[in-house]
Amino acid sequence: MGLGAAALAVPLAACGEKKKPGASGSGDGKSKTLTFGFAQVGSESGWRTANTTSVKDSAAKAGITLKFSDAQQKQENQISAIRTFISQKVDVIGFSPVVETGWDTVLKEAKDAGIPVILSDRAVDSKDESLYVTFIGSDFVKEGERAGQWLVDDTKGDGPFNVVVLEGTTGSAPANDRAEGFKNVVGKDSRFKIIASQTGDFTRAKGKEVMESFLKSHKDIDVLFAHNDDMAIGAIQAIEEAGKKPGTDIRIVSIDGIKEAFQAMVDGKINCVVECNPLIGPQIMDLVKKVAAGEKVERRIESEEGVFTQDQAKAELPNRKY
Repeated sequence: MGLGAAALAVPLAACGEKKKPGASGSGDGKSKTLTFGFAQVGSESGWRTANTTSVKDSAAKAGITLKFSDAQQKQENQISAIRTFISQKVDVIGFSPVVETGWDTVLKEAKDAGIPVILSDRAVDSKDESLYVTFIGSDFVKEGERAGQWLVDDTKGDGPFNVVVLEGTTGSAPANDRAEGFKNVVGKDSRFKIIASQTGDFTRAKGKEVMESFLKSHKDIDVLFAHNDDMAIGAIQAIEEAGKKPGTDIRIVSIDGIKEAFQAMVDGKINCVVECNPLIGPQIMDLVKKVAAGEKVERRIESEEGVFTQDQAKAELPNRKY
């Protein structure tokens, strides 16, 4: 299955209809180059690097001036970047929130300045949904549920199974939602017991470090669920160094779909990968143009994604773009 650009739509509330004064088509008879301020989480994984590349390349192709900020996985850096974008009077602001909470104040500042905000990849937890126009990205709860469902189906009634979890960045939407989705499924099956769950911060190095700790503390680990592929790949190193066979002695299911994870499936070291599509730059730029012009857009746009197993990995590997 290749990457899809199909979207699931939910009607937009009236906040999407607001038009920023001075934006493209403002009535001065001159076309205006749009300026888009984008505050990225960081570069913590192969997925994030691909996402950043997609945003940058798509802005260039769309003729949109991009002001880009790397927050290095710190919320305070993103807040500072958004305030800078406001002071620069960009046409549209986009960002992928490091964590879910703590955004209302700065988003209110953007709203008061008449600058529409697009959430990319990660959502915010706010009671005031008028603070942003739309969200584009994945349904992380569904991703966790898909990982859990694969595990339930793959074990075919065997068990019991001791499960360890490598969580994403504490407080982030994907970490919260993937954990919830996974528990929605495996929590209903008494064969599975989560014996350890700790953040690996979405990084390969931390994934290895935490997995080493799990292996020292627990002799009988049957399953690893990693919230992203980079942590899973780090964990594979730890498992092999402990004298065990990843994918055989310990089943591994992870989320993202980077090339290295598909290669690990081909090598028999990861059993299942749930896809999370980072290549949403073209869709983001389309939204930038629409919201800057005051057009209605969907309130939520979800990427089309698949689930891949070892028997599908070899055929799909050449199709991976990240």
